[in-house]
Amino acid sequence: MAQAETHDPGEPLRTVDGMPLKSALARASRRARIRAFLLVAPLLVFVLVTFAVPIGQMLSRSVVNDQFSANMPALGEWFDENGKADPDEAAYAALAADLATSYADKTAGNVGTRINYEIAGTRSLFTSSARKAKDLKPPYKEALLALDPGWGKADLWAAMRSASARATLNFYQAAVDRKIGADGNFETAPETNRIYIKLFIRTFILSVVITALCLLLGFPVAHLLAVLPLRHASLLMILVLLPFWTSLLVRTTSWMVLLQSQGVVNDVLVKLGLVSDSNRLEMMYNQTGTIIAMTHILLPFMILPLYSVMKTIPPAYARAARSLGATSWTTFRRIYLPQTVSGIGAGGILCFILAVGYYITPALVGGADGTLISNQIAFHMLKSLNWSLAAALASMLLAAVLILYWAYDRLVGIDNMKLG
Repeated sequence: MAQAETHDPGEPLRTVDGMPLKSALARASRRARIRAFLLVAPLLVFVLVTFAVPIGQMLSRSVVNDQFSANMPALGEWFDENGKADPDEAAYAALAADLATSYADKTAGNVGTRINYEIAGTRSLFTSSARKAKDLKPPYKEALLALDPGWGKADLWAAMRSASARATLNFYQAAVDRKIGADGNFETAPETNRIYIKLFIRTFILSVVITALCLLLGFPVAHLLAVLPLRHASLLMILVLLPFWTSLLVRTTSWMVLLQSQGVVNDVLVKLGLVSDSNRLEMMYNQTGTIIAMTHILLPFMILPLYSVMKTIPPAYARAARSLGATSWTTFRRIYLPQTVSGIGAGGILCFILAVGYYITPALVGGADGTLISNQIAFHMLKSLNWSLAAALASMLLAAVLILYWAYDRLVGIDNMKLG
C-alpha cells in the first residue's frame, strides 16, 4: 500500500502552485477589497463631487473673502504696520493709490461691495471716489475728505481694517446680529437690525411644531396602514404617496388658493356660518400658512418610517397584554408605543431636518411672519450676493442639525433608526 504524504510541521502550508497559503489568502483578500472598492468608487466620487466639495466650499467662503484685501494692497500694508492707529496722511495716500488702481482694474465695485456688507450705502462712496482718485494731489487726506466727508468716519476705517484680512469671522459675527463699532470691536447691532437670531429661533420653533403635527397626524394613519388587510392598505398607501407624484410648487400654490382670504376654506366657513364675511380668517402670509402647507408636504416623511416599524410589530403582543387584564391605553402605552420609538425618531428627525431647510413654501405662503432662516440664505445668495454671509448662516444651520443628529444618536441611537 502507498503511504499518505505527511506534512513537515516546520514547513509552511502551500497552495498547488507552491505559493505559501498565508500569502495566497492575503492576496485573495486584497483582491476582494480592491474589487469592492471599485464597485463603490463611482458612488464615492459622486458623493465627493456633489456633497463634500460644495460643503467644503461653503465653509471656506464663510471665513474667506478677499474682495477688499486682494484689491487694496497698499492700504492693507498700512493696516498691518499700524494696527488700530488713527489714519494719517500715509493711510490716505495708500487709500488714494489703491482707489486709482481699482478704477483702472475695474475692481472698485468689488471693493465697495465688500465694505457695503459691513456698512450699508458705502459702495457708491468707493465707486465715485475711484473715478476721481487718479486726479488727486497731496495732501491726500484733505483731497479725499473734500471728495466726500464720509472718508473721515471712524466706523468706515474700522470696517476697512477688518476687511483687509483675507480670512475673517466677520460674517459669523453678522450672522448673530453683531456689527463693527467705531473702535473696531464688534458690538450688538441696533434692535431694528437684529433679524438673524429671531429667524433662527422662529425656524426651530416652527420646525418643532410642524414635526409634532406630522407625528400626531401620521401616527394613526401609519397604524391603520399596518393593521388593514393588504388590499385596503395598498389603496391607502397610494393616497399617502400621491403627493410625491405632484410638483412641490403645484402643492404650494394649491394651498395658496385654499387658504387665502377669498379662498375655498374661508368660503366654506362663511357659508356654514362659522365666520362672518367681514371677519375671514387670515391664513396666508403668516406662520399659520407656513405650518399648514409644510405639514401637508412633510407628512409622508413621517408616515413611511412609522409604517415600516409598525408593520413588524406582532399583533399577538397586544392580544396577550389584553388577555392579562391590561386596558387598551395600558397596552398602547407599555407594549405598542415603545416598539415604535425607532420609527418615531426616524420620522421626527427626517421631518425636522427637512423643515429647517425649506424655503420655497415659506416664501410663497409665509410672508414676512412665516419666512425661515433658509429664505434669508436664499436672499443673500440670489439678490444681495453676499455669499459669505449666506455661507455663514448655512454653516450655523448645518452645525445645529449635526448637534441634533448627535443628540439623537446619544438618546435613541442611529443603529435603531428605521426609514423603511
